[in-house]
Amino acid sequence: MSKENIIIGLDLGAGQVRTVVAQIQGDDSSPLVLGVGVVPSCGISNGVIVDIEDTINAINKSKEEAERIAGVPVEHAFVSINGKHISSQFSKGVVAVSRADGEISEEDVNRVMNAAQAISVPTNKEIINVFPCGYTVDGQEQIKSPVGMNGVRLEINALLIQGAAPFIKNIEKCVQQRCGIDIDDMIFAPIAAAKSVLSRKQRELGVVVIDIGKETTGIVVYEDGNMLGTAVIPVGAGHITNDIAIGLRTSIDVAEKIKLEYGNAMASEVDKQEEIDLQEIDSSEEGIFKRHYIAEIIEARVEEIFSMVDDELRKMDKSGMLPAGAVLVGGGAKMQGIVNLAKKILRLPSQIGYPAEMNGVVDRIDDPEFATAVGLVMWEADDNGLFYADRGGSVKLGNLGKKIKGIFKALLP
Repeated sequence: MSKENIIIGLDLGAGQVRTVVAQIQGDDSSPLVLGVGVVPSCGISNGVIVDIEDTINAINKSKEEAERIAGVPVEHAFVSINGKHISSQFSKGVVAVSRADGEISEEDVNRVMNAAQAISVPTNKEIINVFPCGYTVDGQEQIKSPVGMNGVRLEINALLIQGAAPFIKNIEKCVQQRCGIDIDDMIFAPIAAAKSVLSRKQRELGVVVIDIGKETTGIVVYEDGNMLGTAVIPVGAGHITNDIAIGLRTSIDVAEKIKLEYGNAMASEVDKQEEIDLQEIDSSEEGIFKRHYIAEIIEARVEEIFSMVDDELRKMDKSGMLPAGAVLVGGGAKMQGIVNLAKKILRLPSQIGYPAEMNGVVDRIDDPEFATAVGLVMWEADDNGLFYADRGGSVKLGNLGKKIKGIFKALLP
């Protein structure tokens, strides 16, 4: 099996570390999933590493599990990055077309991308990703690919994703130096998730992906095929568990089971007379509670999350104005009633996002929790011009896709 055909995604979540190993089969096929490794994450909090040794152990266990199933070594990977330290900003770049005949070349695109990155970055920040959000050729705006066109002046509007340098270095230290996994690139987790769950049409119409993790909720917004912005909210599904534990005076483990098995984000959908006996969940616990009361606890916290998401959309002038609505991913997206509450608070059509269909060991990855890990794999597949993030199937990008992705990869730090 050729190592060049192996693509790997490593998702460093606060709740779990996930490794997905896949193989590129051919120009017309989606990646074949060979192995998956999932282990609890103990050394990551709010998207950043807080205990290096625990993080290294989790990465190694996830890596070994994936290697055992896949039968191939995990030597390199696309790695997710998350946390409140992540921010985004737009930047413009302008260059003169270099060729005498005025035809725009890949070199010109490369130069204008570099020009967009020539901004003052704080000493404790690093640029993680660069995304073009439209080109302008001699005043003609909304050009998606200028290569081959004629003009004199080439401009770009790019979105720069930045992160705290110390946290980035900690990831590099754990993954690359201590676990022996070469980092192909780091990708902001919600953007990777969007890669696996959104169709081209959704990106064109306007959509927000909401990645509800254990301790943070990340969002990324698209319209007209371009990224409009990102944000990280410091509240996640773990806060819901904590609320239940406090409200029922029970342990975190029992509260998590109650959330997953009996929880509902819409109290109005729950029978007010239905009761839950904690002793049936855990023999060491006591108490009988109304399921409606538990739903009220959950609804209050989830409503807070969606209200904060709506605040971020309002900053982008997109509150209630995204035709393709909201796509929910992450472990927190699997809760009953959450879609209906999202529709109510965000005033948008809403749905659960499942990773794009692949072949192989798919029973474990057809889950909103795997949206980021699968998106990381698809990022590498896109780099080979093979796969577009379309839930309905795969679309070959062709040579133009290869050229554009090659430019991105050359520019990423």
